[in-house]
Amino acid sequence: MKTTPLVNCPSCGKPVIWNGQNRWRPFCSERCKSLDLGAWAAERYRVPVEQAPQPEDG
Repeated sequence: MKTTPLVNCPSCGKPVIWNGQNRWRPFCSERCKSLDLGAWAAERYRVPVEQAPQPEDG
């Protein structure tokens, strides 16, 4: 028996069926997909980086 995997929508957390029939996957709707794209465009998501130590003058 094959079960269809469920994932949580990255925007709202609602359970979403992960299959080819869901055109918005991994999101639950076009709205959640658009909200996520807007967050990327507004630079609300950032990858943390560590600053390299600066050489001392002298």
